[in-house]
Amino acid sequence: MSMEVDQPISFQPGVGKTATILCCNCGAPIDGTVSAGALCGDCIKATIDITQGIQREGTLHQCRDCDRWLSPPNQWLVAQMESQALLAICLRKLRGINKVRLTDASFIWTEPHSRRIKVKITIQSEFEGAILQQTFDVEFVQASQQCPECAKSYTHNTWRAVVQVRQKVPHKRTFLFLEQLILKHQAHNNAINIKESSEGIDFFFAQRNSAEKFVDFLKSVVPCNMKKSSELISKDIHTSTSQYKFTFSIELVPICKDDLVALPIKLAKSIGNVNPLTLCYRIGTSVNLIDVTTLQTADVSTEIYWRAPFRPLADVQELVEFVVLDIEPLGPSKGRFALAEATVARASDMGANDATFYTRTHLGGVLHPGDSVMGYLITGTNYNNPHFDALEESKYASTIPDVVLVKKHYPRRKKGKSRNWRLKRMAKEESEMAPRKQDQARMEQDFEMFLRDVEEDTELRAGLAVYKAQQQAKADKAAADAMEESDDDEEGPVIPMEQLLDEFEDLTMADEDGVEVK
Repeated sequence: MSMEVDQPISFQPGVGKTATILCCNCGAPIDGTVSAGALCGDCIKATIDITQGIQREGTLHQCRDCDRWLSPPNQWLVAQMESQALLAICLRKLRGINKVRLTDASFIWTEPHSRRIKVKITIQSEFEGAILQQTFDVEFVQASQQCPECAKSYTHNTWRAVVQVRQKVPHKRTFLFLEQLILKHQAHNNAINIKESSEGIDFFFAQRNSAEKFVDFLKSVVPCNMKKSSELISKDIHTSTSQYKFTFSIELVPICKDDLVALPIKLAKSIGNVNPLTLCYRIGTSVNLIDVTTLQTADVSTEIYWRAPFRPLADVQELVEFVVLDIEPLGPSKGRFALAEATVARASDMGANDATFYTRTHLGGVLHPGDSVMGYLITGTNYNNPHFDALEESKYASTIPDVVLVKKHYPRRKKGKSRNWRLKRMAKEESEMAPRKQDQARMEQDFEMFLRDVEEDTELRAGLAVYKAQQQAKADKAAADAMEESDDDEEGPVIPMEQLLDEFEDLTMADEDGVEVK
C-alpha cells in the first residue's frame, strides 16, 4: 500500500517597494523610481492645478424674441434650460477645455431670475506619469442679443420669400378653417410677418426653404394650385452671385363646405358615375361630394379639378330656411348620413300659403318634424352655370330635386350668452386704414358662422385645437348668468368639456382688482 505525497510548491515572496527618497515638500518617504517630481500623492493634489488656463466665467447670449442661444461663431440654436444642447453650448464657450480630458459635466441649480448658469465640470490630466482628476465650477452670465433673423423682422422689406394664399369666394370661412390648421401644426413659426389682404393672406419668410416647407404643408391639408415666380434684386458680376425674391402664389379651390355643385357630366361619370348635382360635405386634400338622393360619395382630387376647373352652383349665402313637416327614414345609411324622405315648407311661407316640397335628404338621422333646416331652393331659381344648363338638357333632368337640404338649423345664440370654449387667432399685421363698417360686420358674421360649424360638425372639430374659455371677463360672466330664463333645448349644440384642451401657457393668476400677474 503506497502513500500519495503532494508535490512541493515553490514560493517566492514579492519584492516590496522600499522608500528611497523623501518628499521634497513634506518629507514623507516615497519611492523615487515612480514618484512624480519628487512629490508624494497628497502634495501633488495640493500643489498641482490642472485647471489652470481654463476660464471660470463666461457669457451666454440669448435672443429675447425667439429664445435662441448663440453658438460660436455665428449659429443660433434652440435649447431648453438645463438641457444637453445648452450644456454643449456652455462647454463650447470655454477656452482651454480641449487641452484636458473631460469626464463629467452637469448643471448646478440657480435662481431663475438671477440670469446666472453654473456648470460643474470634472477633468483629468497627466502630470509626469500620474493621472490627476479635479472638479471645478464655471459661472455663465445670460446676456441679451438680437439674432439677425429677428432684427430683419423689425425692418420693412427684408423678406426673401412670400406665400400668397388666395381664394375667389365671397366669404372667409375657408381661411378661418385654414388658420386653425396652421395654428394647430405651428406651420407659421418661421414667418416673419403675416398680412391680411382683401382676397386672402400673405405669409412673409426670411428664407426660401421656410416658404417651400409652408407650401408643402398647405398642399397636404387643402386642395390648391401653386405658381412660382422670382425677381432679381442684385447681382455681383465679379463673383457671379445673385439675390432673388421668390413669390409663391397659392390658389385654393373655390368650393367650400355646404356648397351646391353641378359637375360636368363627363367628370361625374369618370369619378364613379355619380349624379352630377351633388353637395360638398367636406374639404380635405380633395373635394368630397355626396349625392343627397342616394348617399353615393365621390372625391375630386386636386389634379382632376385643376385639369378642368368649375365653380359651385350656389354657396352658403343662398341658403333658405325650411321647416320640416314630415320625415320618413328609408333605411340606407352611410356613416353619419341616413337617407330619408322629407316634406318641408319655407319658413317665410308659413301662414302665407300652403306651398310644400317633397324631397330626399341625407339628414334622416338628425331631423324631426318641426325642426328648422337650411337648404337650397332649386325650383324657380335661375342659375348662370353652363354645367347646370347641360344637366337640364340631359337624361339627368328628371333627377333634379326641388329642394336640397344641407344642415339642421339651430336657434341663434342670444347676446351675452358666452361659449365655454374658444379658438386661437393668428397675429396679423393690421392695415393702416380701418375697415369699412360693412366689411367689419361681414367678417364678424363669417366668424360666427364658422364657430357654429365647429359646434355642429364633430368631424370638423376633431381636426382643430379647441381650448377651454377659462379667462373670461367678469362682465361677460354676469351677462351669461342673467340669461337663466332661456331653455337649454333652445340653444345650439354644446361642445363637451372632455373635448376641450387646457391652454397652459395662458394660465395666469389674477388678484381681486382683476390685474393679471404673470
